[in-house]
Amino acid sequence: MEDRCGITSGGIWVVDRVKTVDRLPSRGMLANIRSEQASTGGGPANVLFDLARMGAALPLAGVGGVGADEGGRLVLEKAREHNVDASYIAQTSDALTSYTDVMTEEGTGERAFFHHRGANVLFGPEHLPVNKLSCRIFHLGYLLILDRLDEADADYGTVAARLLHELRRRGIKTSVDVVSEESDRYRTIVPPSLRHTDYLILNEFEACKIVGRAARKKDGALDAREVSKAADELLELGGMELVAVHMPEGFYVLERTGKRCSRGSLVLPDGFIRGSVGAGDAFCAGMLYGLHEGWAPADAGWLGTCCAAACLSCATATDGVGPLDGLLELGRTFPERPPPLG
Repeated sequence: MEDRCGITSGGIWVVDRVKTVDRLPSRGMLANIRSEQASTGGGPANVLFDLARMGAALPLAGVGGVGADEGGRLVLEKAREHNVDASYIAQTSDALTSYTDVMTEEGTGERAFFHHRGANVLFGPEHLPVNKLSCRIFHLGYLLILDRLDEADADYGTVAARLLHELRRRGIKTSVDVVSEESDRYRTIVPPSLRHTDYLILNEFEACKIVGRAARKKDGALDAREVSKAADELLELGGMELVAVHMPEGFYVLERTGKRCSRGSLVLPDGFIRGSVGAGDAFCAGMLYGLHEGWAPADAGWLGTCCAAACLSCATATDGVGPLDGLLELGRTFPERPPPLG
């Protein structure tokens, strides 16, 4: 580990077409588009670009695939702007760059996603140069939406699990995130990868779905007991050093040693929130930076909280994140909610 440095992230590369609407309409109803803009999205881009915007003095590299089209050129251009090594982001003429129409509700930041998988469906193990990676941490985003990596593997359960095993065998710490979807696939596709994961970083909905629990009560309130049990069960399922669960109310970290930590999110002033797309990845970026630098998981989680809060200030996925000192100052500026899991 001492000989390795930097963070590499692979998985889905997306162009987000963010539209701010006056309301998220019910089926068959109309909403008015107030503004729109295009930006990069997907776990790897969001995490790596957030790290770059923080001023992380680390080698950053991306792995995946985009189309030989305008969207692909945007992804590669943004990677260059952020000094992210894009050598292993392949361009193909066989598919369009993946894109997501993000509908963000004005005022609340609540959003809905309409996703086209595009070139991401072609991403497989042959695109990841395991033997050439010199990173300390590899972050994979997201399980459940990486078609070829989600496929079954006779020995490891899934192709993703085999890939994560190979990374760990070479001394690379592995980090995994999961997409939020309404399905019953969590309990079959995700657990095999957990046996080869060091850091599991995900939201409360995803954490509970993997183990068949519900994160929220019927009135929408967080069910802290269920989230805590889910984290315990996730740790039992896999070989993780820690499980970090982020949620609007704050975060909860459970370490394999049994140590637990929970802190509340920041109370942001009216008008601060412009959108919530990318906030989970911003938390992940802060968490991974802290872990890479040897911080205590509680401190890494707090940096993640500050990153997520900053992300909320812009409608796009990464434009709200700034230098590290400013992020920590944000955490000192606004009051903190009570810990969601006492």
